[in-house]
Parts: sequence; structure tokens; C-alpha cells
Amino acid sequence: MKTLNIFFFGLFFSIVGVGTTLSQNIHQHQQWQDLLETYVNTQGDVDYKNLKQNEKKLDAYLDLISKNPPKDSWTKNKKKAYLINAYNAFAVKLILDHYPIESIKNIGGFFSSPFTTEFAKIGGKLYSLDDIEKGMLLEMGDPRVHFAVNCASESCPKLLNEAYVAEKLEKQLDASAKTFVNSDKNKLSKTKVELSKIFKWYASDFESEFGSVIRFINIYADETIDEEAFINFLSYSWELNEN
Repeated sequence: MKTLNIFFFGLFFSIVGVGTTLSQNIHQHQQWQDLLETYVNTQGDVDYKNLKQNEKKLDAYLDLISKNPPKDSWTKNKKKAYLINAYNAFAVKLILDHYPIESIKNIGGFFSSPFTTEFAKIGGKLYSLDDIEKGMLLEMGDPRVHFAVNCASESCPKLLNEAYVAEKLEKQLDASAKTFVNSDKNKLSKTKVELSKIFKWYASDFESEFGSVIRFINIYADETIDEEAFINFLSYSWELNEN
């Protein structure tokens, strides 16, 4: 009987230990890191064709995401990194579920959108990509996340080929914002700018935190733009960000 009790106690603490390890590992996002390094290039283009052949690895990461929802005890940066990675991984999964396709916009019907369809399972509940971005991430008051989440399209901010992690999140978000602001997704000059429609669609996010879109851009732009610069918006390509 004593031996049996020892066995069950050992089994219990082994299970608890595994749960603790998984909870700790979720903050490293190593499985997602490995996939990004393998299938996403430095321009943010995704090798969907070959990733499709290894989809089980993505499913394993999403299972880890699903079973380890954010907790109140997590720091703000841990929650933010988790949600950014979750958004990006679920967006990739959505593409793979319908691959080959030319655009994420081809998913869904006349009355449905790939961004409002609830398919991402987190903690036993289903969420849409919009739920994660607008309902969770943007509630944290950081518009830089617009340049971290990737909607699987050419005009989106690029999918970073490394996972976002709490320990270096501030540096990663600043780098992603700077890269996007100075990329060919925008055309900047001192008195006239042509901007990505992200700055139009989400203008209120930048205005509420920084006073204006131009003030936000000037934090990261290589050239300072006049506050009264004329703003025009570029067309947005929804073609797949495929390598």
C-alpha cells in the first residue's frame, strides 16, 4: 500500500510539473519561433506550400495556446506577446485551412468575413481575429500592435520571422513600427505623405495615444514630417503574402 501511495503521489506531482512547465514555456513561444524561422523570410513572406506539409507542428503550438489562456497573474507584456503570436499563428492556420488561395479575403461568404469568423480557440472559447486584435490587444492602449499583427496580405505589416516575447517586447514593437513606417507601404516627405490605409482605418488609436497620426509617425520616421503635411492614402493589396 505504501508503495502504491508513493506511486500516486509521484504521478500527481509529475502531472503538476508538466502543467507548470507548459505554462512557463508558453511565454517563450519556442514552437512558433521554430516555424517562423523555417517558413518566413526576412521580408515577411510565408512559404505556405511547405508549411502545409508540416501543419501538425503549427497545430501543436495552437493547442498549447488554446490550453494556456492569459491569466491575471501575467504581466502586461506577457499577455500582449501571447495575443500577438496567437493572432499571427491563427491567421496562418486560417490560410492553410483554405490553401491554395490568392487572398485571405477569399475566405468566407458574402455575409461573412475571415476577420469576424470565430474559429480561434483560446481557453475553451472561440474568438475571431478581430476579437483578438480589437477586443483584446487594442484595449491595452498600444497602437504599435497594428504593426505586429499580420493579416496574411501584401500591404500588411510584415510577419516577423521571430516570436514576440515579453523580455524584449518593447524593442520588438518599436522595431516593427519603425520598419513599417519607413517601408514602401508609405511614401514620406516633409510636406506631403502617402500612407497605408492602416493609418486611416485606425486613426483614432494613434490620435488617442499620440495626438495625431503624424506625431506618431514622426517618432519612427527617418525624416521629420510637418504637422500640417497633406495626407493621402495608398491602395491596399490583399494578395497573399506568399514566398
